[in-house]
Amino acid sequence: MKRTRPAGADSPSVSAVPSEEHAALALREAAALLAPVVRWLLRNGVSYNALANQLKPVFVDAARAELERGGVQPTGSALSVLSGVHRKDVRTITEAPRGAAPVAHRGVPLASQVFTRWMTARRYRTRDGAPRALPRSGAGITFESLSRELSLDVHPRTVMDELLRLGLVTLEDDLLVPASTTFVPSRRLDELTALFSANAGDHIAAAVHNLTLDAPRYLEQSVFADGLGADSVATLHEHARAAWSDAFAMMVKQARKHVAADADVPDAERQRMRFGVYFYSEPTAPTPRPGKPAGTPAPRVPRPRGRRTP
Repeated sequence: MKRTRPAGADSPSVSAVPSEEHAALALREAAALLAPVVRWLLRNGVSYNALANQLKPVFVDAARAELERGGVQPTGSALSVLSGVHRKDVRTITEAPRGAAPVAHRGVPLASQVFTRWMTARRYRTRDGAPRALPRSGAGITFESLSRELSLDVHPRTVMDELLRLGLVTLEDDLLVPASTTFVPSRRLDELTALFSANAGDHIAAAVHNLTLDAPRYLEQSVFADGLGADSVATLHEHARAAWSDAFAMMVKQARKHVAADADVPDAERQRMRFGVYFYSEPTAPTPRPGKPAGTPAPRVPRPRGRRTP
């Protein structure tokens, strides 16, 4: 087990000074960091363009916070230069009411729009209110006519293939039949998604703080091992669950104690905290030894490694 000294105030500063080298490094690692997020987005029907639009106010808000932290007035020009968002978009974002909801239809995938209209529009429902099965094409009300109501740029076959992939429709001969009547996440899924973003967001925020600010470090560490079999991974997962159970009970007890003790802390001075843990495993590709064909797997020796933030 490799160990390094604990994170703390005596750790060397790793504050990032903006430069081409830092930008290239951050972009390279951001691609790896965002890969699982992109998988999550794609599995929920979110395209690149929808994400790009959603990120504009995120960049502008983050740029505002950085400028204010440095004592600089966050003018439209300053926000545009730092964030890279066009001044016209910056003006639209900054003039919008705080907390205003984004325009939903800009980020909704075409397949979702088509399916939603199919489920809700009266002409696509039977007399008893159920969504009707639709012929793929032809005269009258068809899936092709429905799809072209919403887009003339994307072929109806492409939309159909996406709905089939999502399991929302089935194809019976030349008839498309709804396999589901809703595209809306359940309340449980909504809660789990919000919890996921809060947990992952705070984890990343702790790491960004440690990498970019000359300040006391947050706890942010992990243990990594490769060369494991499936049974060993399952056993280690159970050990991790047991360790979390003990830590969970202790932290809840201490948190309740301190919340009660801090009842008189003024609202303006109050803070929040989050303590969490995760476990993840996946297959690893064999690493070829020097001089060996790429298809020849090298012998693997388990090497547990601990990592702490510097």
